Amino acid sequence: MPTLEFNGKHHIYTHHLTVPYEPLETDKSRSCNPTDADDNLIIHGDNLHALKALLPRYTNRIKCIYIDPPYNTGNEGWIYNDNVNSPLIKQWFTENAPVDNEDLERHDKWLCMMWPRLHLLKELLAEDGIIFISIDDNEVHHLRMMMDEILGAENFLADIIWQHRYGRSNNAKLFSNQREHVVAYRKSDTVSHIRVKRDKKLNETYSNPDDDPRGSWVSSSYVNPAQKGERPNLVYSVVNPHTGESVNHPTHAWKYSQSTHEKHVRENRLWWGIDGKLRYPRLKNFLSESEEKGIVPIDLMLADIAGTTDEGTKQLQSVFQSTALEFNNPKPTKLIAKLIEIAEGASKKNDTIILDSFAGSGTTAHAVLALNKEDGGNRKFILIECEDYADTTTAERVRRVINGVPDASDDTLREGLGGSFTYCTLGEPIEVEAMLTGEKLPTYTALATNLLFTSAGISVEAVTLEEKNDDGLFYTNDKNDYYLIYKPDLEYLRSNEAILNLEHAKRIQDASHESGKKAIVYAADNYIGQRELTKMGIAFCQLPYIIHER
Repeated sequence: MPTLEFNGKHHIYTHHLTVPYEPLETDKSRSCNPTDADDNLIIHGDNLHALKALLPRYTNRIKCIYIDPPYNTGNEGWIYNDNVNSPLIKQWFTENAPVDNEDLERHDKWLCMMWPRLHLLKELLAEDGIIFISIDDNEVHHLRMMMDEILGAENFLADIIWQHRYGRSNNAKLFSNQREHVVAYRKSDTVSHIRVKRDKKLNETYSNPDDDPRGSWVSSSYVNPAQKGERPNLVYSVVNPHTGESVNHPTHAWKYSQSTHEKHVRENRLWWGIDGKLRYPRLKNFLSESEEKGIVPIDLMLADIAGTTDEGTKQLQSVFQSTALEFNNPKPTKLIAKLIEIAEGASKKNDTIILDSFAGSGTTAHAVLALNKEDGGNRKFILIECEDYADTTTAERVRRVINGVPDASDDTLREGLGGSFTYCTLGEPIEVEAMLTGEKLPTYTALATNLLFTSAGISVEAVTLEEKNDDGLFYTNDKNDYYLIYKPDLEYLRSNEAILNLEHAKRIQDASHESGKKAIVYAADNYIGQRELTKMGIAFCQLPYIIHER
């Protein structure tokens, strides 16, 4: 498969593995009706580090990821601030910062910025999950090649075209742009069938001219496109019950086998016209059945279905009750809702976790809360925003949407959508270099306490946590057994003893089966893939990647 080469790639190729782990720290003063460990999250901090902080708890759990990264038009002035461990690349990044239209290497820098983030997003994405990325023509070709390399070309689903504006701009010199791309990839072929809700306009074609008790229907042709010689097994006589006539098509076969046809007759599914004199039968397809099955999504989202950026601006202004609020091209909630619907069309559930690591004005959270209000779902959102407006715009919008906007003209917005979120920042990083030298190796109890809180949201007194058996069990509740394979000893961490192997995993599997619980295992590394571990009832959470050097 062809691969994409760009300046700096060899420096950032494994950068996602060396990003230090920074634990999430709750800010209660900025949270809104916080509930428990499974609350919605809004994280203020660099999205690369925030994604790393989510790994222990959310690896392979996110069913829907939506991101709206910088389009790299040359007018955004975005800054690359990743701490890549190479003096040459650091100098290269800082020579032209922010990245703008004058930077001739801005495409390379954009790819360097996106590469490690996409790798971490892949880790978070569930096996039956879908990632959607908004982009325009500046980088869509590069993005596709990069996604092919990271997630696999076989996992490309669609390049969805979204009509983001109605009118044309006569200020344009050549073409007036009316659409953007939303590139969609799956994590694996577990996503093999997607169906979404039927559009109400499609239902207008259904009627019930014969007062069938099963409700409205449309009919489809019973005649096969294939000729008789091509499908001889589908050639037989059918009887028109109204005239008693035996009917054969002169050239073509029927679409269905004779046994299926007989079933159609028994179920009164054949339509011979209002007067019973159609030349050939047609098959009734009932609306109730079509609604249950859903329809396949298409790769075109028109403005009247998915909204426009102008609509997104008006929504934001309505929430803040101000037309002076400046935020460039916010996405409309309709677009995000449609993408969530596609992701749920693969999983068939409305308890999806939706992650947006370029959260901007908070549209994704707004869309999630609106969908939950509409259908009673239990979807959760995780927003990450690095800019200073994370609290004043991103989180504030969500607070207002939850609690209601008193002067809003929209009844639903005025009443509020309900819900909650926990506002988090990033704490001090675990200093891997210090751990590698043995200078700052935490005690077993200290590390176990930190892991349990940051990855599972469980807060317990540190003194209660200790290694309870030789397999590393240190905590148990009514759902999970928690294991930590660790000693505050550098040689141990570099040895095979610190790695989860098959023998060790089988002992943990047996213990978990006996207790009827899932096993969560923290270790420096493992010799078994997560798919196999999942079959064993084990979720593996890796300690900072470079603790264990072989």
